[in-house]
Amino acid sequence: MKKFLFLFLAFAAPLLAQRDIGRIDVAYDSRMIPVRVSGNTPEINALALQMFAAHGRYHLVASGYTYDIRFALVSGTQVQVAVTRGLDAAPVVSQTATGTNWRNALFRAGDIAVERTNGLGLKGFFAAKIACIGLRTGHKEVYVGDLFFGGVRQITNDHAIAMKPRWSPDGTKIIYTSFYRSGFPDIFLIDLASNARTSFVSFRGTNSGARFSPSGSQVAMVLSGEGNTEVYVSNAEGHAVSRKTHSDSVKASPCWSPDGGRIVFASGLPSPQLYVMPASGGYPQRLTYNAGGYCAEPDWSIGNPAHIAFTMRTSGGSYQIALYDFATQKSEQVSKAPFDGIEPSWLPDGRHLVYTAWSARTSRLCILDTVTGKSTPISPASFGLALQASVSR
Repeated sequence: MKKFLFLFLAFAAPLLAQRDIGRIDVAYDSRMIPVRVSGNTPEINALALQMFAAHGRYHLVASGYTYDIRFALVSGTQVQVAVTRGLDAAPVVSQTATGTNWRNALFRAGDIAVERTNGLGLKGFFAAKIACIGLRTGHKEVYVGDLFFGGVRQITNDHAIAMKPRWSPDGTKIIYTSFYRSGFPDIFLIDLASNARTSFVSFRGTNSGARFSPSGSQVAMVLSGEGNTEVYVSNAEGHAVSRKTHSDSVKASPCWSPDGGRIVFASGLPSPQLYVMPASGGYPQRLTYNAGGYCAEPDWSIGNPAHIAFTMRTSGGSYQIALYDFATQKSEQVSKAPFDGIEPSWLPDGRHLVYTAWSARTSRLCILDTVTGKSTPISPASFGLALQASVSR
């Protein structure tokens, strides 16, 4: 138990920075596209502006814009987007998006606009869903909602410590770790349609870090039932559990490659590094060499499989988000905030991610543009402490 708590504190919850959390804006440059964004109702207008203000490819302006992006509410589940280019208002796209409600329809319409205007082949990410840990009840419980915290609902009521919720690839289930009932960390699965919760894995020792493979047919996790924390893989029902690592080092945070063929994980205490191995098992290869003495919480990008985001400790002692690039075999710090940045989770475009921003007083979830360094809070202050986001892609 002590070993697991030390692992949790070391790998998941550094709280060192001393400043409040706010926006990290960047100066307009040639990598950003000036756009005018508007909506035909106050609610549509406000949310559309929030969406594009969080996207690092775009710069909101009132004049001198390259694209004019207009949204119009058609019905309770439909929003039309009309995009024109330049002063002559040359039409680019006019399309109606349908969603589960007006917010979801607006997100889908926004994604259409992004995909037709970004010029880099980026996918949209506004319609992504988010799961996270919140402390609104005084306990760490799992919440789900849209990316900008609309329709947020609490899906656990464990009155215990819930950790690391992760989506199934089809977005219908959440797998997470909880100290519920036994007082030891076990893995649970929640069906979001029925809210039914089942015990996924509950072996002797610690059971944590569960994550679905991209196909949804397997789950990687960390178990300590055989003495040391090791990476294991099971089927989607938590059966046929197979051990994949064999060493004395502490393991944490296994994550699948986008093609499901490899697993990256953090190993070693008090100075973890990232290692990758075949999903079937085998000798792990160390990835991180130039990113300092602490590299943990990896997330492999589906939008750009050459990149793995992770948490690094800087030479100044703070924690920031970094990227490992398979092309260069090097790591680069991509967040430069005056607070700690941890727990990255990629958005679908392979450029932006959601991460936890910690200060001495609070923690919030933010969107980070890994190209420009722009950081935008998305969890409202009224939600309270928010951490450990997982994005449904």
